[in-house]
Amino acid sequence: MPVETDRLAVDTLRFLAADMVQSASSGHPGMPMGAAPMAWTLWSRHLRHDPQAPGWADRDRFVLSAGHGSALLYGLLHTFGYDLPEAELRSFRQLGSRTPGHPEFGHTPGVECTTGPLGQGLAMAVGMALAERMANARYPEVTGHHTYAIVGDGCLMEGISHEAASFAGHLGLGRLVVLWDDNDITIDGGVDRSCGDDQPARFAACGWHTEAVVDGTDIDAIDQSITRAKSDPRPSFIAVRTVIGQGAPGVEGTAKAHGSPLGDALLAETKELAGWEHPPFTVPEPVREACAALAEAGARERAAWGEDFATFEAACPERAAKYRRAQERRLPDDLTPLLQVADAVPRATRQSSQACLDAARGMLPELVGGSADLSGSTGTAFGELVTRDDYAGTAIAFGIREFGMAAIMNGISLHGGFRVFGSTFLVFADYLRPALRLSALMGQPVIYVLTHDSIAVGEDGPTHQPVEHVESLRAIPGLQVLRPADTAETVEAWRLALKRTDGPTALILSRQSLPQLDGDDLDGDHPVSLEIVATGSEVSLATAVARGLRAEGHGVRVVSALDRSRYAPDPSVTSVSLEAGNTAGWRGIVDLAIGIDDFGDSGPGGEVMARHGFTADAVAARVRDYLDSAR
Repeated sequence: MPVETDRLAVDTLRFLAADMVQSASSGHPGMPMGAAPMAWTLWSRHLRHDPQAPGWADRDRFVLSAGHGSALLYGLLHTFGYDLPEAELRSFRQLGSRTPGHPEFGHTPGVECTTGPLGQGLAMAVGMALAERMANARYPEVTGHHTYAIVGDGCLMEGISHEAASFAGHLGLGRLVVLWDDNDITIDGGVDRSCGDDQPARFAACGWHTEAVVDGTDIDAIDQSITRAKSDPRPSFIAVRTVIGQGAPGVEGTAKAHGSPLGDALLAETKELAGWEHPPFTVPEPVREACAALAEAGARERAAWGEDFATFEAACPERAAKYRRAQERRLPDDLTPLLQVADAVPRATRQSSQACLDAARGMLPELVGGSADLSGSTGTAFGELVTRDDYAGTAIAFGIREFGMAAIMNGISLHGGFRVFGSTFLVFADYLRPALRLSALMGQPVIYVLTHDSIAVGEDGPTHQPVEHVESLRAIPGLQVLRPADTAETVEAWRLALKRTDGPTALILSRQSLPQLDGDDLDGDHPVSLEIVATGSEVSLATAVARGLRAEGHGVRVVSALDRSRYAPDPSVTSVSLEAGNTAGWRGIVDLAIGIDDFGDSGPGGEVMARHGFTADAVAARVRDYLDSAR
């Protein structure tokens, strides 16, 4: 590509970003202005994509992990011909626009994932790169793309970057290329105020190929580094030395360029120094023509892939049908093996969940997942292990990296072609919560298997006994929280989780063995004057309480609230909730909320439960006292 076109394209991206921020009187001009050369180099020379088909399965993926630089991404999408017209750039950060302050998946064509919470974009890119390798192992005829990411200093300071880098290096994800916008500036000032890490050495120690580009405006050097990275069997980390706010006198290279508009006078001066004489939001014709030609080349590549797929489908119709079904997230027609898991044997719901997974494995070859080093404890042992030498397995050893695990699962889900689950103890949901929140925000059907769900955990003590966690998860918009009471409900929970395609599900499972429920114990005699609603392990306790109260002449009904969001109390009867967790969410729904609003204790699980009032006698006494006081 002519040098003059490259220079003009880079300035186009720089000033589109600056114009967006100036128009909105809000945003981050510094990162786009400094990183525009590396972004243009990547998109004009390496990224394989078709703007007219942003969902093409074998496209290269691009993740802007430093999501505050969203104006750079919007400029790229606009100039390359995605459905993002100039009017949307002019509406940057405005209510209802397709150019929100940080990139949002599903909101803007061409945005691969929601970024802004720093570091998560890097981990999601790792998940996408892993999904590509797993898909290639299954369907090499139609899979072979790269994953690229641009990260910033903040991304690399976040702890999740260490988890993601370690995981990617361990699995040898050689089609992953990460470019570091090494501008040495954070919001508060120079990076040296808080961090002195040798980042390339860190990534090299994790098994990555590393490169350094000392001049972030040198397009040829960036191009050559990316080319070498693509040929290396390891994941690649390229440190590109940039200047934040490049070309803006008085603020370039300082924190002042990070998160504030340049102002009309400084922006005009910056454009004058660059020889930029175009009105705001202009894409010069040579740049439009160059990007249109690149987009046409991408369309030809997609068309060639379509021919490859047709050949594959003709030769292997059954495999092609499985590929299509997985891409469309359709379940098999016959779920009988899963539904036959239920039996009358008392067991922990984590064990019932393992039985569901065992049954699902044969039905859903696209189902993959694992745990944060707890597969035996969480009931998530799942087939052959995915390794750097063989990506065809279904079991992913995420290691003790809960946050990284959840963000990587998001990346796998976003990539498409797989349904993914991950597991840990419920109490450690706190470690992964920011990524679970993004699962919900992006509407990704990631399944979280969270076990050891109450103070009944016992001897491990209050550090491992969740009390506020179920309630805090229910507060996340779009997260389906299911706490089954026995094997039959666990089967139903898995069915609901697999059936859902527009958001995540958390399965809340017991450590201890639970009896299988009897419908007669739930329904009770009529007329009913008292309703006890419980979840999970407390449902069997509620049935024991109900039997005692019925013997005293009370009409009692027990409700198992697998999904509390679907529970509606009967206003004609007294309602009591029973759950071994925080009661905040139950208060206002029921008349009497019985739970635990303190931490647990270390000791045998049954004794800990008894100490906190979770016995049939103690609960019945609470109910009687309430009924007496209400008379």
